[in-house]
Amino acid sequence: MDNLISLVNKIQRACTALGDHGEASALPTLWESLPSIAVVGGQSSGKSSVLESVVGKDFLPRGSGIVTRRPLVLQLHKIDEGSREYAEFLHLPRKRFTDFAAVRREIQDETDRETGRSKQISSVPIHLSIYSPNVVNLTLIDLPGLTKVAVEGQPDSIVQDIENMVRAFIEKPNCIILAISPANQDLATSDAIKISREVDPTGERTLGVLTKIDLMDKGTDAVDMLEGKSYRLKFPWVGVVNRSQADINKNVDMIAARRREREYFASTPEYKHLAPRMGSEYLAKMLSKHLEGVIKSKIPGIQSLINKTIAELESELSRLGKPIAADAGGKMYSIMEICRLFDQIYKEHLDGIRPGGDKIYNVFDNQLPAALKRLQFDKQLSMENIRKLITEADGYQPHLIAPEQGYRRLIESSVVTIRGPAEAAVDAVHGLLKDLVHKAISETIAWESDMALYRLLDNVAFDDSQELKQYPALRVEVSNAAIESLERMKDTSKKATLQLVDMECSYLTVDFFRKLPQDADKGGNPTHSIFDRYNDSYLRRIVTTTDLKSSRCNMQTGSTVLSYVTMVCGSLRNSIPKSIVYCQVREAKRSLLDHFFTDLGKLEQKQLSSLLNEDPAVMERRAALAKRLELYRSAQAEIDAVAWSK
Repeated sequence: MDNLISLVNKIQRACTALGDHGEASALPTLWESLPSIAVVGGQSSGKSSVLESVVGKDFLPRGSGIVTRRPLVLQLHKIDEGSREYAEFLHLPRKRFTDFAAVRREIQDETDRETGRSKQISSVPIHLSIYSPNVVNLTLIDLPGLTKVAVEGQPDSIVQDIENMVRAFIEKPNCIILAISPANQDLATSDAIKISREVDPTGERTLGVLTKIDLMDKGTDAVDMLEGKSYRLKFPWVGVVNRSQADINKNVDMIAARRREREYFASTPEYKHLAPRMGSEYLAKMLSKHLEGVIKSKIPGIQSLINKTIAELESELSRLGKPIAADAGGKMYSIMEICRLFDQIYKEHLDGIRPGGDKIYNVFDNQLPAALKRLQFDKQLSMENIRKLITEADGYQPHLIAPEQGYRRLIESSVVTIRGPAEAAVDAVHGLLKDLVHKAISETIAWESDMALYRLLDNVAFDDSQELKQYPALRVEVSNAAIESLERMKDTSKKATLQLVDMECSYLTVDFFRKLPQDADKGGNPTHSIFDRYNDSYLRRIVTTTDLKSSRCNMQTGSTVLSYVTMVCGSLRNSIPKSIVYCQVREAKRSLLDHFFTDLGKLEQKQLSSLLNEDPAVMERRAALAKRLELYRSAQAEIDAVAWSK
C-alpha cells in the first residue's frame, strides 16, 4: 500500500515540477489520470481544521475571507517512531522545515508569489510533503473554500472563479471527493454536498465528513446524517470534532485534541455506537486505505495511457527535429544536410519519382506545337507582302534568274515569328521549375540523423503536410537561392533557344535554292516590265506549289517558301525542347544550389546561426513536449519499479 501511494506522490510532484497541473492545455496531461483526494468545503466549514487534525500539526494559514487561494497538494509520509517531524516544499527542494509556523508563513508567501498580494486565486498547486511518525501515507488536495460573496479587494467573479477551479478538479473521474460539511447547518445548504452532487450524482466518488458536531444546538444530534438517513452516500459518513478557536488560541496540543475527540464520541450516548468509525484518526486511515484501492484499480489504465502518450510525444518530437548544435561546424553540417535533402527531393520531382516533372513534357508535347500552329504564315506570305518584299529586295536592278534576296526576306520574316513560341516555352518551363522548388521545400523536413534521412527518402507515401518549419530563415534563403539560379538558367536558355531561331534566319539550306525553277517561263523574263515579271501567277509559284491556305505548317514537297518555313518550323519544334532541357532542366538537377553553397562557406558563425533561427512557436512546442515526455518516462519508470501487492 505504501508503495502505491508513494508512487502517485512521486508522479504528482513530477507533474507539478514539469508544468502539468491538469488544466486545459494543448499538451497531454498525466495529472488528470492520477487518483487523488480533493478536499471540498465552504468557508468556515472546518476544512482546514480537518486537515490539521489528520496531520496532527498546526500548519495552515488562518484568517477571515478566502485564505486558501491556491490548491495545496499535501503528501503525508509515515516515518519511524522517534524520528523528528519535518516538512518540505517542492519549490524549495533542499530546505527542511521543522518549525510548522514557518511552514504556514511559506504557504502564504508562495501564494503571494503566484497571485500577488491581492485576493486573486491561482490553479497552480503548492506541493507540501510532511514526514511524521503520527501520520498515515496519504495525499490530499486542499482546494479554496467555496464562498457566496466576494470580499473587499476581490473581483465580483471570484465566487464563480473558485467554483470553476473546484469543479475542474473534482469532475475528473479519478478524483475522490472529500466533502466537508458542518453538522450545525442544514445539509441541503452545504456548498460541498451541492457541488459534489452535480459532478457525482450517484455518490460513487464522494466521501462525506461532518464537522462541528459538538457545536450543534442542545437537543439535536447528527446521528441521522452520520447513518446516511439524511443524505446517503455509497460510503459511510465520518464525524470529527475539531479544536475550538479557544483551543487554537491556547495552542492546545494536537495529540491532546485527538484524545479528546476520541473521548467525545466514546462518551456521548448518541454517538457511542458509531465511535469506532468516528474521528480524524479513523478518517486518515480510511482515506489511506480507500486511496490505495482506487490507485490499484486504476494502474493498468494509467500504464496504457503512459505508453500511448510516450509514443505520440516521441513521434511529434521526431517530426519537429532536434535542436541544432551550438558550434559552427555543427551548424554548417545541419544546413548542408537540409539542403542536400531539398536537392534530392527536387530531383525526384524532375525524374518522376515524385509528381510534377511530367508537366515539363506537356510544354514540349502540347503547348509548343500548339503555339507553332497558331503562327499565321499565310499573312506573312500574302500576295501583297510577297510583292512588296521581292520588289524591295531587287532594288534598282531586278533579279536575273530567281529573286534570291526576296526569298531570303520572305523566309526571315516568317521564321522570326517562331521566336515568340520559343520564348514562351522557356518561360513556361521556368515557371514549372519554380513551382517544383516551392513544392520540394514544403516536403523537406529537417532531420538530424542519416537513418531518419534514409527513411524519409525511401518513403513512397509523400505527405503534403510535411514542411520545413523548423528554420524559416533558412527556408527563405534556400528558396531565394534556388529561384535566383533558375533565373540565371532561364536567361541562358532563352539566349540559346532564340539563337536556334536566329541561326535558321541567318543561313538557309542550300538545297532549297538549288531546286528553284530556272527557266524563263517560271523565273520571269527580264525583258518584260517589272510589273509583268511580278504578276500573281509568278508570285504564287514562289510561295507554294499547292493551295496556300491548305499548306500552313504542314511539310510540303517542292521548293517553295512555305514548305521551307514549314520544314524549319518542324526542325525547331524538335530542337527547342533540347535546348531548354540542356540549359534549364539539366542544370537545375546539377547545380541548383551551387551559388548558395559557395556563399555559405563565406559566412561567419553568427550568420550561420541566423539561418537556423527557428520559429519561436516551434521552439516552445519542442521544449514543452520534451518536458512532458520526461514526465511520462519518469512515471513509466516509477510504475515499472513498483512491486504490486495482491
